[in-house]
Amino acid sequence: MTEQEIRIEICRVGRSLFERGYVHASAGNISVRLEDGYLITPTDACLGFLEPDRLAKVACNGEQVGGDRASKTLALHRRIYEADAEARCVIHTHSTHLVALTLAGVWSTEDILPPITPYFVMKVGHVPLIPYHRPGDPRAADLVARAILGHQAQGGRLRGVMMDRLGPNVWGMTPAEAMATLEELEETARLWLMSHLKPSPLDEEALDELRQTFGATW
Repeated sequence: MTEQEIRIEICRVGRSLFERGYVHASAGNISVRLEDGYLITPTDACLGFLEPDRLAKVACNGEQVGGDRASKTLALHRRIYEADAEARCVIHTHSTHLVALTLAGVWSTEDILPPITPYFVMKVGHVPLIPYHRPGDPRAADLVARAILGHQAQGGRLRGVMMDRLGPNVWGMTPAEAMATLEELEETARLWLMSHLKPSPLDEEALDELRQTFGATW
């Protein structure tokens, strides 16, 4: 895609997330890594009403070179890109069921949700909980990068992390791919919270079949 096409795609994804309730007000942000830097949604912008030419453009060294003032989460996004060479787009939202999950209590700090559906295993995988830090705190970025590198050291790869009380950060090769990961993660949280009798995780045989057939990394 050209840079202009990427700008339009960021706005399309932002509008879709807003219209379907994955983000509200000015919460959430989207960035894309370019060859010569980054595009990121402006600070305090509503994702439902983004304008392509007003997206912030930031050089590789972090200096803003165009558009409205960049979101304060840029430092976290840059750490994700540095830690995961395959990541080309990062999306952060305050998705209702995922934030509610952290308030009610996650399954574990290493996996906020158990592997209860095959699509969650295949499309999302492990999602660790990052302890609460205020929005924009650089210590949270350090913990996210450490989690990504830790999974890589064990032969795995994260597609997302959950910031306690704030919301998920997910990433992928494109905005559409990152959005799909977010959708599957939020839907799994909704299913888990809706289930009065908590469903059992898929057993090891089922998980191994997903690994062998689809390359799942659980």
